[in-house]
Amino acid sequence: MLRKATIAVVPGLLPRSGISASRPGATFTALRHFSTSLACNAATFNRIDSSFFTASDVRLASANLFSLPPRALSRKKLQSSLVARIQTRPLNSDGGPSSSSDAPKLLPHRRRQLERRKAAATDASINPDSGRATAHLPPDASSVLTTSASQHPQSSPRQLLALCMALSKPRLTVLVVLTAMVPYALYPVPTFLTPSMTDTPSLSTLTLLFLTTGTLLCSASANSLNMLYEPKTDALMTRTRNRPLVRGLLSKRAAVAFAVFSALAGTSLLYYGVNPTVSFLGASNIFLYAGVYTPLKAVTAANTWVGALVGGIPPLMGWAAAAGENAVGDGSWKELLFSSDGSSAGGWLFASLLFAWQFPHFMALSWPIREEYKAAGLRMLSWTNPARNGRVALRYSLIFFPICFGLCAAGVTDWSYAVATTPVNAWLTWQAVRFWKEQGYKGTARGLFWASVWHLPGVLILALATKKGMWSRIWNSITGQGHIDDEEWEDEVLDTPISPPKK
Repeated sequence: MLRKATIAVVPGLLPRSGISASRPGATFTALRHFSTSLACNAATFNRIDSSFFTASDVRLASANLFSLPPRALSRKKLQSSLVARIQTRPLNSDGGPSSSSDAPKLLPHRRRQLERRKAAATDASINPDSGRATAHLPPDASSVLTTSASQHPQSSPRQLLALCMALSKPRLTVLVVLTAMVPYALYPVPTFLTPSMTDTPSLSTLTLLFLTTGTLLCSASANSLNMLYEPKTDALMTRTRNRPLVRGLLSKRAAVAFAVFSALAGTSLLYYGVNPTVSFLGASNIFLYAGVYTPLKAVTAANTWVGALVGGIPPLMGWAAAAGENAVGDGSWKELLFSSDGSSAGGWLFASLLFAWQFPHFMALSWPIREEYKAAGLRMLSWTNPARNGRVALRYSLIFFPICFGLCAAGVTDWSYAVATTPVNAWLTWQAVRFWKEQGYKGTARGLFWASVWHLPGVLILALATKKGMWSRIWNSITGQGHIDDEEWEDEVLDTPISPPKK
């Protein structure tokens, strides 16, 4: 059947008089017509394996056309040559002709596209109601580090270090540290602290070092306790089933020791290196994440709000750390977090920004793996109430507009910040609208997820670039105007009479 179909395909492809070597244009036209028609007819009849017609066969045919005399290129001889090649080609198990490679020779980017499509078709989970597919998310950073740790010798220092990093959820921990650093850097330092103050005032680098190190250790402790609590549910989910405690690469006793050590070291560094208020906030974050949020995941979908509260505490820690350096009173928690002059408003605005950001980010992240959450017994809005899942993501996306305007009104940033962040917030809101309308389908969950990933660093970097008075101080430093202002300030202070203390 294969040979008969091939012979039936070949007639009519070439002119009956053959191809003349003296007419190059006709040669190329006939060759292109021959190869195109043969491939199309072969695909139509489904008799010839696609791997038979490769790029090398076409190149070989074109070379033969120029090397053979005109009589050798007659229609009849080409038919005989083609049939002879099919007869001598070995057959696959399914009866089709085989080649040196079972797959066609594709260009590298086409081959990668084909591999991605095959992987998506294998990993896709089809919704029974709508029949639309949603792909699983890739493994998290802890799972990737665990795989890397398994390749090192057992109980070696490198393996223990990699496993401890996997317990701390490195990506999440780095995000927590960054959200504490930005408010610290944006705290409005007074322009003149002393007569010798420089034109671009800054905070203590040593305090910043204690803040980042202590926050990192507190986050590592909270994440380690989280993994200790739910290894059974982690084993049921694709993204987390490769974590160190699930695979048994690290004992629970070692994980507890690492979590306790990180908590004690982190809170101590914050207490002695920063101030007691920041240390208390760090300890509260560990308790809320490991003691409240993690158990609530199996009880109620309201756990997301507790998790968002945990995400809003690190910015408040950074702001309180900076406020402690410029405290004029006793530096108590009331002065640092609820100052009478309203200077603590910036810290609460940053905490609100991070609190609101958790919702569009997590609602989009949890949507593709909602069935895994359901199978693991973790109650998330993505499967308990899909319609509300989209509404919550949209509702909290709209909050960014007043928050960014509030940072300008509080004197943390210039008013240019409100203008610069408007398109960024509008982009996130548009993705949330699509996510809400399509209920996560048609790629809207993926679109909202990546929009949230880029939105947070975008608004934070813009805040750093538009810090209140920063550019004016830089300009004064360049033009020398700042030194003149300092001298005037010094003369004013020196000329001010000192009044005797009242009895």
